[in-house]
Amino acid sequence: MDLNTPQEVDAKTPAAASRPEPATSRLELRETDVGSVFVSNYPPYSQWKAEHLGAYHAALDTPAGLSTGGPVEGGGDAQTTPLGLYVHIPFCRKRCKFCYFRVYTDKNSEQVERYCSAVVRETQLYGSRAAVDGRPLKFVYFGGGTPSYIAGKHLEDLVSQLRGELDWSQLEEFAFECEPGTLSQTKLATIRNVGVTRLSLGVEHFNDGILELNGRAHVGKEIHRVRPWIEALDFDQLNIDLIAGMLGETWETWRDAVEQAIDYGPDSVTIYQMELPFNTEISKLYMGGDLDVPLADWELKRAWQDFAFERFAEAGYEISSAYTMVRRTDDQTSPFLYRDSLWRGADMLGIGVSSFGHMGGVHVQNKADWIGYHEIVEAGGLPISRAYPTNTEERLVRETILQLKRGHLELSYFADKFGVNLLHHFADPLAVLAAEHMLTTTDTSIELTRAGLLRVDSLLPEFYSATHRDSRYT
Repeated sequence: MDLNTPQEVDAKTPAAASRPEPATSRLELRETDVGSVFVSNYPPYSQWKAEHLGAYHAALDTPAGLSTGGPVEGGGDAQTTPLGLYVHIPFCRKRCKFCYFRVYTDKNSEQVERYCSAVVRETQLYGSRAAVDGRPLKFVYFGGGTPSYIAGKHLEDLVSQLRGELDWSQLEEFAFECEPGTLSQTKLATIRNVGVTRLSLGVEHFNDGILELNGRAHVGKEIHRVRPWIEALDFDQLNIDLIAGMLGETWETWRDAVEQAIDYGPDSVTIYQMELPFNTEISKLYMGGDLDVPLADWELKRAWQDFAFERFAEAGYEISSAYTMVRRTDDQTSPFLYRDSLWRGADMLGIGVSSFGHMGGVHVQNKADWIGYHEIVEAGGLPISRAYPTNTEERLVRETILQLKRGHLELSYFADKFGVNLLHHFADPLAVLAAEHMLTTTDTSIELTRAGLLRVDSLLPEFYSATHRDSRYT
């Protein structure tokens, strides 16, 4: 067997338990396997350690634009290194069966208020550090959990206080995740009034049976109820999320979901293929042999996503990434500043329990437990738990694999920033993927084929270093 050819592995065999995870290995799986995830960072999170926290503090104490570990965006020029703020709102009405994020469904109003106060205090601790002081934010992202879960008054107070701690004067995007059932006209008006420009609605599906089977809190009528309210408030962008391959999905239900999504008329649609990280309820049932609903395999999920791409293209949308289609306009600005900035090496303050951040080439994650997070913040400390200082090669790999999710790489960008020609630097992995008909190259760019785009996360480990390949992802 050619060792450069991805192995086809039956995820249900005993060997599956001992082989490397799909997120860091070139495994061409037929079945959806536990451990498959959306690749969001590099090096893998398992490499981040508590002993590296000193490197993160050093990055925070280094004036903006001077990297502690090599080139950053714009060659280290603070004026071209965007700074963003991510705020994790970890509350939900119920936990979805496919969710792998740190969320809580048992917190009352008093606990929510305590958490918001901790978020403000944590942000305040960053404001005076040399890498942050006086530096304007370019983007803000409220993710979850469910940011729209919290009361309007809590949201108003939280945003007002955060604006007092950091410079929002040059903010270009304020993105905010919502769950339809948590929204009212009043709350949506509050969300708009605090400055949100990009509203991301977690639709996932329109079929009530599928929503219930997968543990979603909302139902279809709630999705349609909020549409006129959103339209009346004239948000700059409305994104809706769909998931291909949820429990109970069929071709009939998927076609209907895509048509309803098109009729909904969002500015962008993000379509994920169902994954099975280790800590989801579905994964636990699957590993225990107790899942009584069939899982769609990868071939079927890719076919469903491909169908959605085709239908949205016919409706006037174009591909923005392996997951996202945006409505065609004459506006050439980025449709999603948060995503594109992160994939180009932006700095970001990750605020809240379990949040991830990045500063001056150093990755960091916060404490992932409620009590530990609050105790540290309320005692006046940063609640960070593990970090990883990257070298130049790791930053190059990170930007290469993340930007490849856009479907193409511009060689000039990497030549200007890293001083390398990707065609030479990654000649071996590019040759492997070209032979598999996953991508093509020219003198100026690298382009994924449609087949490559539909399975991009499974291709990315081809670029990993030997140290990080076949390792635990989280």
